[in-house]
Amino acid sequence: MLDNPIWSSLVSRQRAFARGDGDGGVVRYPPDVAPFLGIARGADGVDARLAALVSPDETVYLLGARPPRPAGWRASGPHSLAQMVCEAPVPEVDGPAITPLTDAHRDDVLALTALVYPHYFRPRTMDLGRYFGIYDGGRLAAIIGERMATDGWQEISAVCTHPDFNGRGLARRLLAWLGNDILASGRVPFLHVSNENVRAKALYARNGYRTRVDIDFWSLRAPTR
Repeated sequence: MLDNPIWSSLVSRQRAFARGDGDGGVVRYPPDVAPFLGIARGADGVDARLAALVSPDETVYLLGARPPRPAGWRASGPHSLAQMVCEAPVPEVDGPAITPLTDAHRDDVLALTALVYPHYFRPRTMDLGRYFGIYDGGRLAAIIGERMATDGWQEISAVCTHPDFNGRGLARRLLAWLGNDILASGRVPFLHVSNENVRAKALYARNGYRTRVDIDFWSLRAPTR
């Protein structure tokens, strides 16, 4: 499942979010939820289905599966991401209270992600799973959340800290807490990080994550119509 995680999520645990037809080999999240598109391995003849799912000039992103290249579409990649998994609990990290984030916190989350995680977080991304944060003096200092999800696996995403609160161990606290909670539920947490982001990879390794595989990350942009 993790070799093609977008596709696997949208035809299993997150089927309710899928746009498109799994039998047709192409599915995607709604644009206001996430800019990700999944293609079944070995799928062919998908050009018309792509055109029906992606708006003119819209960019979608794929993991694992190499995208088709319909006439007029622009593909970029592959870029190498490390897909990391954590298969055993890690020591908890002491720190400030962790707050479950709800619709009441959505504006705070969108403001923080727009600042430090701007490309992939959308107005309804929080609908995909649980999100948690740490507040300091009324300001949202750090967040973490759940994004893709397959049977048995749960992606951790949006691990980010406001620059004013860097160096306080907030990301470590959130990462350990949520990872352990996912493991306790019977699923295994996984995440994706650029191989160029040495600092983040080291953070995840210190919190029990190992690289399962390097996975290709692609962007695909629809032509103007």
